[in-house]
Amino acid sequence: MSTRTRWWWVRHAPVTSTDGRIYGNTDPPANVEDPPTYAALARFLPQDGTLVTSQLQRTHQTANAIRDAGLDLPEATIEEDLQEQNFGDWQGRKREDVYAELDPKHLFWLAPARTRAPGGESFVDMMGRVSAVIERLTSEHSGRDIISVGHGGVIRAAIGHALNLDPEVALACQIDNCSVTRLDHFGPTESHPEGAWALFHVNQHATTESILAPDHTAMLALLQR
Repeated sequence: MSTRTRWWWVRHAPVTSTDGRIYGNTDPPANVEDPPTYAALARFLPQDGTLVTSQLQRTHQTANAIRDAGLDLPEATIEEDLQEQNFGDWQGRKREDVYAELDPKHLFWLAPARTRAPGGESFVDMMGRVSAVIERLTSEHSGRDIISVGHGGVIRAAIGHALNLDPEVALACQIDNCSVTRLDHFGPTESHPEGAWALFHVNQHATTESILAPDHTAMLALLQR
């Protein structure tokens, strides 16, 4: 029987108004005034999980809202390499103004995966740092539940890492605020020394129905790394 480590990725609550400006890895607060959402998350997420966040306050506020709704969460392990993509000089500018300057453009993200923001990083750069954290924490917390309250770009990067996707494909994954994405790691085994990942759901919204749904009804893809 291989060891199973479960990652529960929760995107943070919506940020307060940014007037359409790019915020990236800057630190605006979140609006967590939606008690039913956090009550559903508190019932949906596992007990006795390890909590991981970035250093940005919107992840802490979201985790605290879930804790206040009834889930017994430990103090968070803060991983700065799980912060959102650094959009450099684009941060603080109107999204439409930056997008109008880009060639080529991207349909689902601000810029193509390999385009590095001036003074910042590309999505591919972010995938590299996120992947390193995932590998390390999967080893350190082998066989446990890891609840990571984080960012939309980071969760896309996690999906890309687990399923060995081209970064442009990973950017096509929709990740809503307060949604849950679950990725389980199995192994290592003699035949799969690096282990393998299973995708159970992406962008799952915690509701009474989803809480009652068994794992075998979720989307499952087991891929060897």
